[in-house]
Amino acid sequence: MSATAEKIRLELAGLDEADRAELAHFLIQSLDHGGDEGAEAAWDAEIRDRIRAIAPADSSGNPADSGAEPADTGSKPSDSGF
Repeated sequence: MSATAEKIRLELAGLDEADRAELAHFLIQSLDHGGDEGAEAAWDAEIRDRIRAIAPADSSGNPADSGAEPADTGSKPSDSGF
């Protein structure tokens, strides 16, 4: 970090939280160069394709409110504490 940046960092540390948050937002926005312009359209197409792939006639299972018991996978709880 340059000496100028270090000096500014020390000064900013003394500001209240709202001012620091506003400056942080400004700095983050200044780094955003627009990203991938085709990404949003690509994700929209991906979502549409995935929705089409899961047609209601192809899906199976029980509704969440059916009261069905989950399948026993045979696994035991781990001792990891999770």
